[in-house]
Amino acid sequence: MTREYLKRASLTATSGASDVSETVKGILDDIEAGGDAKALEYAAKFDQYAGNVILTPEEIAHAAALVPEKIKRDIEFSHANVKRFAEAQKATLANVEVEVVPGLIAGQKTIPVDAAGCYVPGGRYSHIASAIMTVTTAKVAGCRHIVACSPPRPGVGIAPAIVYAAHVCGADKIMAMGGVQGVAAMTFGLFGLPAANILVGPGNQFVAEAKRILFGRVGIDMIAGPTDSLILADKTADPMVVATDLVGQAEHGYNSPVWVVTDHRPLAEEVMRLVPQLIDDLPEVNRENATAAWRDYAEVILCGDREEMAATSDDYAPEHLTVMAEELDWWLDCLTCYGSLFLGEETTVAFGDKASGTNHVLPTSRAATYTGGLSVHKYMKIVTWQRSTPDAMKPVAQATARISRLEGMEAHARTADIRLAKYFPGENFDLTAEE
Repeated sequence: MTREYLKRASLTATSGASDVSETVKGILDDIEAGGDAKALEYAAKFDQYAGNVILTPEEIAHAAALVPEKIKRDIEFSHANVKRFAEAQKATLANVEVEVVPGLIAGQKTIPVDAAGCYVPGGRYSHIASAIMTVTTAKVAGCRHIVACSPPRPGVGIAPAIVYAAHVCGADKIMAMGGVQGVAAMTFGLFGLPAANILVGPGNQFVAEAKRILFGRVGIDMIAGPTDSLILADKTADPMVVATDLVGQAEHGYNSPVWVVTDHRPLAEEVMRLVPQLIDDLPEVNRENATAAWRDYAEVILCGDREEMAATSDDYAPEHLTVMAEELDWWLDCLTCYGSLFLGEETTVAFGDKASGTNHVLPTSRAATYTGGLSVHKYMKIVTWQRSTPDAMKPVAQATARISRLEGMEAHARTADIRLAKYFPGENFDLTAEE
């Protein structure tokens, strides 16, 4: 059976995307040339905020005092879970030594980047969890300086809960600046900050484009597009739970795709009936995004069996992948392309987004075919080293000289020649590439 689309998207995540590249490049160039003053000029224009750019300890304490105790406990709970998982991930990285040939030792060493810039969205939604996800992992990785950057609200400043989360999770500095100007300030080391070695965290299309342009000059977590989610559901799935989870992800943005892949037509039809009702029941501010996302970007796909469902999912390579089906271990073994996997209805994407411990900064737009999400590994440089005795160097030098000459790289070959001549004077070596 080929895939049958009971509902097909009329648009894709990139449909109608404006070309923001020139605008972003212009802002970055202006700020690099103009420094702090130019960044403040753009902040006044876009953030409409004239307070301190770098929050003082007193301002951090004041913000923390505004956060309800119950929310503080929730932030601390989430931080503890993310930290625990990040520590377990870091433990998978190890320094290694191996004797390649007798006397020649090669090694691997892991070194955290020095300075991390963590962008935390704060527009329509205050992304408290993004502060937890980005700052905590940088701290566990061992970055020596961590900046949390979030857009302030006009005349108010950064949402207090974001400030509290960034502080609890270990940010060394908290910067009240949004958009391209915030990304630029971290990259160029403005306002007394060290220049960032890596930029992480979600953001709007301008933030994403700024990170894309700066990639290479600094590291980034990934080039991100609109968030997307796919649910694999069989006849055992609860249609109401499936529909609720779809709506939960559709509220992210008007262009956030949500997909259902199933081998059970009655479930698909019931989900399609329920979703519009659940969207209509949302508060108006959430309803607008979910309505557009479901109308224009959602798909419901009917497959012949679970093997075809799994193949369809891997083809879509979703950022978030939920399985509500029998034999969860089969799906865990079979599926290969996703940012984060949620097995069974006892877990859901929102758990991973907010508090369960795995990271919510994940690959979108099929990037899960080649990369995973943010983790301590993104902040770690895996470097190599080697050491050799003269005897171990001898065959390596001979091979190097001959290979280099075959490639036409005579200067390379002579770096091997000089060592052979120094350590083994009087010996004759065949260092030519010819037979």
